[in-house]
Amino acid sequence: MEETDKSNANKKCTPKGRSFSGRTNPNDHQLFQYSNPFRFSNQNQYRSYSALLPPPPPIPLQPTATPPLPQNQNFRSKAHLQKPSWKHDNPPRATSSDTQVSLLTVSTEDTERRASFSPRGENGRKVMAATQAMVTARRPDSGGIEGPVISLLANHFLVQFDSSQRIFHYDVEISPNPSKEVARMIKRKLVEEKSVELSGALPAFDGRKNLYSPVEFQNDRLELFIGLPIPTSKSLSPSGEIKDAFQEKHPQIKLFRINIKLVSKFDGKELNSYLSKEGDDWIPLPQDYLHALDIVLRESPTEKCVPVGRSLYSSSMGGTKEIGGGAVGLRGFFQSLRPTQQGLALNVDFSVTAFHESIGIIPYLQKRVEFLRDLSQRKTRGLTGEERKEVEKALKNIRVFVCHRETVQRYRVHSLTEETTENLWFKDRDGKILRLVNYFKDHYSYDIQFRNLPCLQITSSKPCYLPMELCMICEGQKFLGKLSDDQTARILKMGCQRPRERKAIIDGVMRGAVGPTSGSQEREFKLDVSREMTRLNGRVLEPPKLKLGDGGHVRDLIPSRHDRQWNLLDSHVFEGTHIERWALISFGGTPDQKSNIPRFIIQLSQRCEQLGILLNKNTIMSPQFEPIQVLNNVSLLESKLKKIHRTALNNLQLLMCIMERKHKGYADLKRIAETSIGVVSQCCLYQNLGKLSSQFLANLALKINAKVGGCTVALYNSLPSQIPRLLRPDEPVIFMGADVTHPHPLDDFSPSIAAVVGSMNWPSANKYVSRMRSQTHRQEIIQDLGAMVGEILDDFYQQVSQLPKRIIFFRDGVSETQFYKVLQEELQAIRVACSRFPSYRPPITFAVVQKRHHTRLFPNESNPSSIGNQFSDDNIPPGTVVDAVITHPREFDFYLCSHWGVKGTSRPTHYHVLWDDNHFTSDELQKLVYNLCYTFVRCTKPVSLVPPAYYAHLAAYRGRLYLERSEFTALARSTSALSRAAPPKTAPLPKLSENVKKLMFYC
Repeated sequence: MEETDKSNANKKCTPKGRSFSGRTNPNDHQLFQYSNPFRFSNQNQYRSYSALLPPPPPIPLQPTATPPLPQNQNFRSKAHLQKPSWKHDNPPRATSSDTQVSLLTVSTEDTERRASFSPRGENGRKVMAATQAMVTARRPDSGGIEGPVISLLANHFLVQFDSSQRIFHYDVEISPNPSKEVARMIKRKLVEEKSVELSGALPAFDGRKNLYSPVEFQNDRLELFIGLPIPTSKSLSPSGEIKDAFQEKHPQIKLFRINIKLVSKFDGKELNSYLSKEGDDWIPLPQDYLHALDIVLRESPTEKCVPVGRSLYSSSMGGTKEIGGGAVGLRGFFQSLRPTQQGLALNVDFSVTAFHESIGIIPYLQKRVEFLRDLSQRKTRGLTGEERKEVEKALKNIRVFVCHRETVQRYRVHSLTEETTENLWFKDRDGKILRLVNYFKDHYSYDIQFRNLPCLQITSSKPCYLPMELCMICEGQKFLGKLSDDQTARILKMGCQRPRERKAIIDGVMRGAVGPTSGSQEREFKLDVSREMTRLNGRVLEPPKLKLGDGGHVRDLIPSRHDRQWNLLDSHVFEGTHIERWALISFGGTPDQKSNIPRFIIQLSQRCEQLGILLNKNTIMSPQFEPIQVLNNVSLLESKLKKIHRTALNNLQLLMCIMERKHKGYADLKRIAETSIGVVSQCCLYQNLGKLSSQFLANLALKINAKVGGCTVALYNSLPSQIPRLLRPDEPVIFMGADVTHPHPLDDFSPSIAAVVGSMNWPSANKYVSRMRSQTHRQEIIQDLGAMVGEILDDFYQQVSQLPKRIIFFRDGVSETQFYKVLQEELQAIRVACSRFPSYRPPITFAVVQKRHHTRLFPNESNPSSIGNQFSDDNIPPGTVVDAVITHPREFDFYLCSHWGVKGTSRPTHYHVLWDDNHFTSDELQKLVYNLCYTFVRCTKPVSLVPPAYYAHLAAYRGRLYLERSEFTALARSTSALSRAAPPKTAPLPKLSENVKKLMFYC
């Protein structure tokens, strides 16, 4: 998503050219052209060597069988370790013996869902095994029928394969172990020089161990030798051989031994049978053939582009764009092979991401680090201790090459030297002590300019120093730092294309010179990849009738606008709150800005009144004005907030905070208010107070109302009346959402945060309580799910006076590779939570909600008469649902676009039902999810994500704020630098105050 150096902007990614690379091995050989201010030559003799692709992970859409626990093996619920918070209206508790449940001993319906199957052994024969597995829910019908039909295109390209075409899978072992780029160079040389041994094949290679060929090689085992001009590893030697590292002139020919061994032979008959729904319905997806074809279709793009995960980036797709801070945006495309109802399909989408700009380290730091902007004018400037830490953080793990000599060697920055360049000495090979600056003067006639800066240290043990001004950043390195708000905005703008433009880009990839069909692999492996997007029909669900307030009366409304948005000009929120005791505190701001506060209070109060929310025109005390620096001092901030709370006699309903600008102290403010003090807060910026638009005030009022206990809207025809077969007014249902948020990629110690929310009212189902927990770093499975669900069930009982008859659980943020593990562990945790109450086993529906996917739906312009296609460059209308053709061949999933895409191309949300005791039909579940999307409290339009999952995401983010600046985090940071032998202890989240625990403070 970022640009490269301007001198590189016109480079093309061609089959023979290297564009970007992101490799780490000392033997990496690529060189980069650049404008050399030092006039040292740097010719790349090896430009025919291209970037290398990591192998894509398998796509386990179908869980594999796992041995079950013995059916009589019980375990005790952890719930009994926590004392419940029941009041006088406690529901009955299960006894200790009741809380023992078997892992897979579920209801009769559940038992019928499990099936045994015989996996295949290495020789291809079936191995009989009495294994059982939880199997994901199957599609209950042939798809939904409600709603008028709309003609669509999807960015799925049908891949037809010859099921009799055999693929030969070989294991490749290269010695000495090369980098991925070098391994791919070796593969290319093998094809060129050892064609006879390879039987003339053009195999596909994943860059690591796996080689796939459409024909069998001469022998099942081959030992071959390839020579490549690559620098020897001693050029990276640390102290004592630094002379070699700086004086290397010409790389030597390095000999590699390649051992190739046949691993297996397979054809596509099983995959063809699976896709055509023949045979046993419980056989899992045949992964071997699918994975091989995925590698085959990535072979050509990988040779020509820079791979990052499953996406590939190329400067030939529109060049690069600088996004500031030493980062550039680069366009590319995502591709993934997927099993669908129409057969195998290649999902291809437009993609943008950020890379480090390929420039010198000094100009890079001037762009990246604010306090070094004037570095070129202040060459004698040194770094303070804190500045040095920030510079080291910005440069750590970046790969660089030197520009004072010819070399193909690249280095990874490990750290900065403690001493400045001026004060660095080292021993040469003869043991002579040399001063670094003198060494460069004597050997390269170069006078180091920035002598008060540290050098780059490229090893973790012995010293090996590189002066900053002689280092250039290698091309093609994904920007791993956290993008600033400005960088994020520029990246989003780069990736924001209207549907017609995005479709044209994707079509260009499929027909272009760097796409998946640009090589010979399609012909070699007898594949036929369509160049046309998949045509299909969707349906547009009708919007629900909504219930609003009107001076104490109820009025109804059907959102009839094309974007399904409604306004509150002549109506009230469904449930408005009375806010008598509130206060306002200001941080920073100019005198002019502060003078707007009285007008803001009056206009906000008036706008609230128009919406049916009563906000007292008088605060409990005069507005408090503090300098913005108070947000930097946690103890001072806490004392200021506690003073306000005491003034309100510890009965403050709302704290309004106005800030001069976004500030990291926001996290402290939220944590103190919601844990130490027990008050909900609403923050906004002074810049929004200059022109108080009606829309801004209304948005603020809706958030305040929801946080204090009100709600914006309810469904007029309640859920029971819409799905009478399953839902009844006197049998309450709880909707739950769960999400886990992980720390930033460069953060290797902070805990992950899990959050669960649950609806507390029935049949409105529009108020949610939350529970948050910290857990092991980057752990996706929610570790304390049983306890959190149990606490929410406690709260539900207190509100509704009975336990929910059904649980409908939406799990956000799970990738397809984790479906089975999440189903197995988290469904069981929910059952354990239910088992705390005697004979309580409600039917559970467990659905995964995915926003991070690459399926896009476009109006079919060739059919302009179809509903929604009158405006060809518009997004698909809200309510568009697709549950055929591009969905899973067997499992219960659908795409729903519940919102109107104002910018860019709408991304439909993918709902995948893993378990369904409630036996929803497609129409019932789709209508339920779509209707819930209208009940989100913060806006007057349907949202893109079902609210329980949306709220869980917001709650998890709030938990992340609580830990961001805590003392424990600072301690973990310091200790993690000393030892990473074990993962750091998980810092517990501070306890929420009882005053806010049952409110939607996180929204």
